[in-house]
Amino acid sequence: MENYNQTSTDFILLGLFPPSRIGLLLFILIVLIFLMALFGNLSMILLIFLDTHLHTPMYFLLSQLSLIDLNYISTIVPKMASDFLHGNKSISFTGCGIQSFFFLALGGAEALLLASMAYDRYIAVCSPLHYLIRMSKRVCVLMITGSWIIGSINACAHTVYILHIPYCRSRAINHFFCDVPAMVTLACTDTWVYEGTVFLSTTIFLVFPFIGISCSYGRVLLAVYRMKSAEGRKKAYLTCSTHLTVVTFYYAPFLYTNLRPRSLRSPIEDKVLAVFYTILTPMLNPIIYSLRNKEVMGALTQHTASSEDSSRSLWYVLILFQYPFCIRIENCPSPEPDSRRNAVGLNK
Repeated sequence: MENYNQTSTDFILLGLFPPSRIGLLLFILIVLIFLMALFGNLSMILLIFLDTHLHTPMYFLLSQLSLIDLNYISTIVPKMASDFLHGNKSISFTGCGIQSFFFLALGGAEALLLASMAYDRYIAVCSPLHYLIRMSKRVCVLMITGSWIIGSINACAHTVYILHIPYCRSRAINHFFCDVPAMVTLACTDTWVYEGTVFLSTTIFLVFPFIGISCSYGRVLLAVYRMKSAEGRKKAYLTCSTHLTVVTFYYAPFLYTNLRPRSLRSPIEDKVLAVFYTILTPMLNPIIYSLRNKEVMGALTQHTASSEDSSRSLWYVLILFQYPFCIRIENCPSPEPDSRRNAVGLNK
């Protein structure tokens, strides 16, 4: 391990890949996951933008989730891949601060956005007659704007702190990106006060939203159980289980990582858990939302069938990516007219 003392202005990221064949295989796998996440989230954003049937609050929030995930994984993987290819693991002091800021801002925004999506489903199922009022375009814009602004303020506070504390130990960060808890361990000053603020921040951005999401889906599942329509129950269960899958993949490793005391934390364990919410989740989100959503798949097949120019090939590649279990395009599910006209995305 290279030793960086306080006279150096650069940090060194020890990375995720060991210098062996296993490291090379992991590198190839991570790059493939990055390309899938890039293509999947871009496709989801483009599809929601082009298809007017998807211009509803739920899909508006989903497009923002794809945008956040797209930037989220792009903040981490390109630098990590470049370090592995060039053998240069150093990152400048300013560059580390910038990466840390975007990671925290995007992470906080996604946590709040997932809570907004849970509220959207709660209103759609429990108060369908008031849905268009409570989830108006203005409310959606306020939710999204608030998520970005609050996440950015939180990220700015943490970034300013880590850029101003003295580093008198090794400058080697035992992580694959500039993670604040990993950087704090390199400080030569007492950071117990700051660790308390990290715990408070985690509670605000992770614990409270997770409790809110759990309560929302608890009410939703109770309302779904009382539905008389079997088809409505099936569609509601499908939508809610999709959202809960995304929430679990994102919140569980984040909470486990940030709420543990420093004495119980392991650098290797932290890096493995970080892979889930920084790399795997951005790749899985568009797949989960497309495979388990008939409206998205219907929009995909509609655009595929109606395309006669050069963009037709792009949509074929898109549907094969989003629905890998289809052997042929015509085997994919066709859009249901009733569900396409439903303003809230649920069959009431």
